[in-house]
Order: sequence, then C-alpha cells, then structure tokens
Amino acid sequence: MPTRYPFPELNTLPEDIKAKVLEVQEKAGFVPNVFLALARRPAEWRAFFAYHDALMLKEESGNPSGSLTKGEREMIVTTTSAANKCLYCVVAHGAILRIHEKKPLVADQVAVNHRKADISPRQRAMLDFAMKVCLQSDQIEDADFEALQAHGFDDEDAWDIAAITAFFGLSNRMASFSGMQPNPEFYLMGRVPKPPKAPQPV
Repeated sequence: MPTRYPFPELNTLPEDIKAKVLEVQEKAGFVPNVFLALARRPAEWRAFFAYHDALMLKEESGNPSGSLTKGEREMIVTTTSAANKCLYCVVAHGAILRIHEKKPLVADQVAVNHRKADISPRQRAMLDFAMKVCLQSDQIEDADFEALQAHGFDDEDAWDIAAITAFFGLSNRMASFSGMQPNPEFYLMGRVPKPPKAPQPV
C-alpha cells in the first residue's frame, strides 16, 4: 500500500521542524519517513515528538532493576507494534532495538512471540504487562503490578511501560492508515555485526 498522503518538501517546513529533520538526517544518514509524514501538520508533529521524546529519551538510572533501558523501551514498541500489525513501527523500532541490545535476532523474536525470545525473565514480565495494556487494558489489576514488582519494577516503571504502549498504539494506527512505509535502511540495521577495523600501520 503506497502512502496516501504525499510528504511535504523539506524546504516548505517551519524552521524548527526542518532543523530537527536535518539533525536526524545527520545522525542517522537518512530521514525516517515518520518525520516527514507527520510534518504535513506542524502542530501535531510538535506534540507527537514532544511526547515521544519524553517517553523514549529519558536518562537511564544505571540500576538494572530500576528504570527501563533504551533497549527495553524499544522492545516494548516492537512487541506491541507487532500485535497491532504495524509494519512501519515493527521494522523501524526493531532496527533500533537490535542496535541497543546488540542482538541481531531479538527484534524478530519479540515481534513473533516474546515468551520464546532470548530475553531475561525481567524483560519477559515487562512485555507481558505491555501486551496486556495493548490488548486488554480494561483488565489490568493489582496482580499485574505485583508480577512486575517481583522483577524490581515499581509503579513509575509500570506507568512508563503503559505510556509507551499507549503512545505507540497511536503511532501504529497513524502509520497503518496512512500507508507509511519503512525506509529500506531499517531492514538491515543491526543484523550483521560491523567488521573489525583493520589494524593501522605503525
């Protein structure tokens, strides 16, 4: 399905959005399609990425049983986006997940069945909670929080897991209805280890 809504030209965007897009392009080497697809409505673009950054760019605590790592945040996105059948988010965030976790197989594993993936029991509990928020949020109860607490997650971590799941529920639906396609670059990212650098002559 091709995109239904043509991307705006970069030079027509408001300066703050244009600057952010160019910053992402400089860092990644390409512009992820979501940045241009949503830029057709600048006010919504700003709100979307402000909430995205608040959820996904939090500083990590360094405590393995504390705040979610960047890789775990991407793990939540990839797993729940697969449940929502969002091609763009599974491919794009699966790529970022592989890079953060340094595991070339993990994104495919959690997208298909997180309970059989090569992840820790802690991460499995995290994804169990995320999937219940994704598919049965009306049935969340104290026992679900207790299952998280058994792995060192507190109520603020539960909020993070739920908020990431809910936010990307929005993202999944916007990407799917509009026909947003993943950039080709995402498919191979993090799958093949980079070759070691050749030794320098002395």
